[in-house]
Amino acid sequence: MNLKVLIVEDDPASDKLISALIRNIAREILHVKNGTDALEICRKTPDLDLVMMDIGIPGLNGYESTRLIRQFNTKLVIIAQTAFALDGDREKAIESGCNDYIAKPIVKGTLMSILEKQFH
Repeated sequence: MNLKVLIVEDDPASDKLISALIRNIAREILHVKNGTDALEICRKTPDLDLVMMDIGIPGLNGYESTRLIRQFNTKLVIIAQTAFALDGDREKAIESGCNDYIAKPIVKGTLMSILEKQFH
């Protein structure tokens, strides 16, 4: 995989972890801390392949951001990620337009399985 990835994450430790996990499959990694900036990057970057969308970001949350992104980009792969995995979160993420969902702390094997499924 040679992906252009946007990490939407307000927690620096989580951002670093995700960056480290995807370093070998990414040609470029962009970073934003909130939903408003995520929308702007998604609009301005048509060659984006993947968004790792934190659900609990400030302002526009991950669900709202995904719904808005889907209004102008239906092909972009969006993976929801959350530290507070609750029953129904996966369904809510898929319903909002995410392609898949992963709970934190993110396990590399689980993430790679999801990405294999989405990009092959």
